[in-house]
Amino acid sequence: MQCQWPNNHPSQVSEVSLSNLEEQELTQPLEANPVHFKTQFVGYMEMYSDADTVANYLNAHQRWFCRCAAPMKTEAIGDNGYILTVGRFGSFGYDVEPKLAVVLEPSLNGVYDMHSIPIPDEPYLGYEVDYHASMSIKEIPSRLASPGLEKAFKKQKQAQVPEIITKVEWNLAMDVAVKFPKFIHKLPFSVIQKTGDRLLTQIVRQISPRLTYKVQEDFHKGQDLPVPTKNSRHLDKVDESSLEQAA
Repeated sequence: MQCQWPNNHPSQVSEVSLSNLEEQELTQPLEANPVHFKTQFVGYMEMYSDADTVANYLNAHQRWFCRCAAPMKTEAIGDNGYILTVGRFGSFGYDVEPKLAVVLEPSLNGVYDMHSIPIPDEPYLGYEVDYHASMSIKEIPSRLASPGLEKAFKKQKQAQVPEIITKVEWNLAMDVAVKFPKFIHKLPFSVIQKTGDRLLTQIVRQISPRLTYKVQEDFHKGQDLPVPTKNSRHLDKVDESSLEQAA
């Protein structure tokens, strides 16, 4: 099954002046040692229904994942896997179109794990993506929901506000190892590291909120429920200092 959206517009990020590198050829051999870029996030979204209904929806991801992942190109592999083409990103005059294959594991006690796998039948692309996300669902009283729940129901002319809703919480971590052409390594390593980490963070900030909203919209419209307001979904970057303190 192939799900593609042609309007996958490129994104460009330029952090430094490349005037001294413009003469370099991108066809130079890649360095043997990759540079690792990392980022980590936590987030949540609210679903205006009970946990069983939400779980049934999440379990049937084959029905909605490709649609909600747009405009990313998405190809289903097996029963629980997908190949995602994220878009075109670049820095230092070096562009890549990141692809990764992920598997959505069946839920275990209300916890869903999603992790990367090698892309089937794909040659080495100059980078490797190590992705892991964990998602859990729990019911909470509607009085603890983010502001706007009652207003959303009134706007849709539904007088009956649910007594409970479901909160979906997740964390995700990415480690991308990139082998650059030799000319990139003429830049200070600290500049490469800082720019790459920042670019990876930007990619997540672009994709995750859009995917979250589309999942909320798809679920609630399918259940004839009002779509939650913007403050019902949240995404935060986890600082390295916080990780060190936790360790």
